[in-house]
Amino acid sequence: MNQATRTSLGLALLAALFYLPFLGGVHLFDWDEVNFAEISREMLLTGDYGRVYINFEPFWEKPPLFFWLQSSAMALFGVGDYAARFPNAICGILTLVVIYLIGRKLYNHKFGLIWALTYFGSVLPFLYFKSSIIDPWFNFFIFSGLYGVILFYWKKDDFGLELKWSKWTYLFIGGFLIGMGIITKGPVAYLIAGLTLGVYWIYQRFRFYINVPQFLFFSMAASLITLSWYGVEAWKNGPGFILEFNSYQYRLFSTPDAGHSGFPGYHFAVLLVGCFPASIFAIRAFWKLPEPEQRYQADFRRWMKYLFWVVLILFTIVKSKIVHYSSMCYFPLTYLAAVVIYLIVEGKISFNRWLKIGLWSVGGLYLLATISLPFLAQNIALLKPLFNDPFAVANLDAAVHWTGFEIIPGLFLLALLLFSLPQFKTNAWIGFRTLFIGSGIFVLLTLIAFIKRIEGYSQRAAIEFCEQRVGEDCYVMTSGYKSYVHLYYTRKPRVVNPESWKQEWLFNGPIDKDVYVITKIDRTEEMESLPQFKEIGRKNGFVFYKRPKIVQ
Repeated sequence: MNQATRTSLGLALLAALFYLPFLGGVHLFDWDEVNFAEISREMLLTGDYGRVYINFEPFWEKPPLFFWLQSSAMALFGVGDYAARFPNAICGILTLVVIYLIGRKLYNHKFGLIWALTYFGSVLPFLYFKSSIIDPWFNFFIFSGLYGVILFYWKKDDFGLELKWSKWTYLFIGGFLIGMGIITKGPVAYLIAGLTLGVYWIYQRFRFYINVPQFLFFSMAASLITLSWYGVEAWKNGPGFILEFNSYQYRLFSTPDAGHSGFPGYHFAVLLVGCFPASIFAIRAFWKLPEPEQRYQADFRRWMKYLFWVVLILFTIVKSKIVHYSSMCYFPLTYLAAVVIYLIVEGKISFNRWLKIGLWSVGGLYLLATISLPFLAQNIALLKPLFNDPFAVANLDAAVHWTGFEIIPGLFLLALLLFSLPQFKTNAWIGFRTLFIGSGIFVLLTLIAFIKRIEGYSQRAAIEFCEQRVGEDCYVMTSGYKSYVHLYYTRKPRVVNPESWKQEWLFNGPIDKDVYVITKIDRTEEMESLPQFKEIGRKNGFVFYKRPKIVQ
């Protein structure tokens, strides 16, 4: 077994040990996690894998590939939170191995290992592999596809890197993987790749490093799997899905969809804080660094910078501001951080005081949050005056048990920074491994200590109410706010009575089953005006109503 194989297996084992456990330890979070899991549950229940449904009605916002993965996991493990998050854990394992192998090919074993551990030990990249959102697979396909195009270019222009396949093979693989991205989340995959290729074209002073026939071949490869699914969908059901889907994509870019707006620097702040500690090292990569020895190393660094700025600027322009929109930046950001760390380890640049200040500054935010939160949670009365929202204040009444030992992740991070940062001056290789492996441990400890307790305040009362309805022949819905919890956690059966999709019928019609309604404490006006509904309980900001079925 050679070094590359041993290291790949070691990274896969490391990822499996951190990403696979505890996936089902906390309920899925509304909206995205619950939304996607419900789509996959309905796909499994109906046996219709060609079209995406939510509440057993067509869902226009997403293509199906991720839901194929998720429903397959549910078929294997059973419908549940663990199965919903399992595909992304597998993506995490695959990602660490792939970027190690790419880094090893670009530089050497040490660089590949640095890049993989930099990705592993950064906060948001770690968290996303323990979620059930679409973006980890979406980003993986975009990055891998773009890498295929880069290899095509290097083969065509003989950059000196040993490449065993033909340029057309690399170009086809690159396009096909971009197509996989399109069928995972949408045409933004092609847009990101196209914009990055366009920026590189401008850098080349409009020289056709990929000519028109080659670009068309790339686009054809990207279209293969996408058009096969769109074609089948259009043939079976008409063009309605495609029209609605494209309309949604435009709305997402042009309006703050679902109320997700933010300030212009939103994604800069997300990446700076969320990708700690890699983000601090990555900043240094935008200042002068020693030139790489090989032409392809310099070129790849250039590609990663262009990809980073394309994604960041694109989603700064987009009206909707959601944390995971800039998650495609994790690949170039961690690569650039790895370049800086590699140069520090090799003694070519120094670990200066600005890096140290940056690590302590952003790390200090995590220290403050993880050490102060247990204290505040045990003295919840101190928090209530800070909120004007009655629902948020009621959330704080949840019976969540805090022991005080929840400060352990914060203390661990403090010890980690105190020990690892001085090591960058004396033995940077030890300092790097300690910091990033330790950071991964810190994230896992924080999840164990906090995430279930936070979920206890934010949504658990509604979820527990829905779980009590599993197997009960009834209708459950929400009023005054949008949610998918009532669909997924009641394990809603297939719709038999089409009238049940209509709120007016559920509220005032001749219902054939009991109707339960969940609302929030500050949005009860409509339900209070309906005498046929009786309040049957309230908990932690949620209020529950029931309308008995009409006996025929």
